[in-house]
Amino acid sequence: MIVPVILSGGSGTRLWPLSRETYPKQFLPLVDAQTLLQNTAVRIAGLTDVSAPLVICNADHRFMVAEQLRSVGIQPATVLLEPVGRNTAPAVAVAALHAQREGNDPILLVLPADHVIGDVAGFRAAIRQVAPQAEAGRLITFGIVPTAPETGYGYIKAGAPLEESAESTVCAVERFVEKPDLATARGYLESGRYYWNSGMFMFRASAFLAELERFAPAMLAACRQALAASHVDTDFCWLDRPAFATCPKDSIDYAVMEKTDRAVVMPLAVGWNDVGSWAALWDVTPHDTDGNILRGDVITVETHDTYVDAATRLVATVGVDHLVVVETPDAVLVAHKDRVQEVKEIVARLQASARPESRTHRKVYRPWGCYDAIDMEARFQVKRIMIRPGASISLQMHHHRAEHWVVVSGTARVARGDEVFLLTENQSTYIPVGVQHRLTNPGKIPLEIIEIQSGSYLAEDDIVRFEDIYGRGNGEE
Repeated sequence: MIVPVILSGGSGTRLWPLSRETYPKQFLPLVDAQTLLQNTAVRIAGLTDVSAPLVICNADHRFMVAEQLRSVGIQPATVLLEPVGRNTAPAVAVAALHAQREGNDPILLVLPADHVIGDVAGFRAAIRQVAPQAEAGRLITFGIVPTAPETGYGYIKAGAPLEESAESTVCAVERFVEKPDLATARGYLESGRYYWNSGMFMFRASAFLAELERFAPAMLAACRQALAASHVDTDFCWLDRPAFATCPKDSIDYAVMEKTDRAVVMPLAVGWNDVGSWAALWDVTPHDTDGNILRGDVITVETHDTYVDAATRLVATVGVDHLVVVETPDAVLVAHKDRVQEVKEIVARLQASARPESRTHRKVYRPWGCYDAIDMEARFQVKRIMIRPGASISLQMHHHRAEHWVVVSGTARVARGDEVFLLTENQSTYIPVGVQHRLTNPGKIPLEIIEIQSGSYLAEDDIVRFEDIYGRGNGEE
């Protein structure tokens, strides 16, 4: 039995302003109608002898993970929640320990949630071919056959072949190498012995844990303790924060794969892309006759080899080439295609200034739906709120703000103090400061309301929760 392990903890800063801390790239539909997470889950669901996936993610992303997988008909075996980020080695260690519960020792297929695979059939065939190596106790890393002298990836140098077939060759790993300069990358490409390091792995749970015990025993001990002290809440397994916080940070490569003598590399030529930057997204998206990629309401004149993404308004370009232009409700990026790797420096500056644009979009997703902060000044804020059928905000109150609700569409059940009543389209109500309240959608269609907040303090942390069907406490989004 193969247990897929989907790592969904990345932040995707180089795809800002679309990808942000609270809504990173794996949750975005960047290449087709499905998100990268959904594509990853669907891709492995087509394998034979495969279980429901284990998903590992930031606790703040748990509801997005659950909802996105539910919408494509996939129920994860569990969603493991990291209270703090500790890189990929601890994440996979916890997944391996969890998979061994009840005496099992499955083969783990470890996949980042944010990769693109063009040839899904070829990818599945490679997994089937290399499975016997995992059963024999080897640790497989998937190496991407390079198509260019790429300087943005680490490389794997292949050693002697272990298994040859008409399809591919499984080789011992001679060594891992860091991201090269251009001249070195050209040499790697010409040699035919180097592969891009994809960050995808396959091994038996016990084999990985045995090597982690050899090379990083403190990490394994912290992961054991974090899982032993975890608690389960509906579909989520919460790792113990104090224990997991003591765990050393490290990647699978550094912690195990570069040190073990059991590593092998499986070459892949399946249209792989990690969508790590706007340039990478450019490579996997169809172009028009002018070499442009245009999304949204875009008009171009004498524009070539340019990426334009207009999320909310008309974007027009005249006489430009080789640009990336990305428009969102609260930020616009304009960059030369050759400089898009430097977008992360913009994010770093935003973070240093504590600006919200590095962390959140104007439109914010919640387990009950979403809201869009459409206007804000010193003492008022206007939000457009959507609540899914059957969903409900928490029973809450605010110390510093009052709220007016106007129903735009759907039906609202309002609890206000000791009152409970219904509102329909074009009806409204008022929630005074300090009064307990709850908003529920009892209908079959989405409930949309306009909320006008007024008061001396309008931040989201002015929420005192008394009840919440999603298990959130005060201060949690």
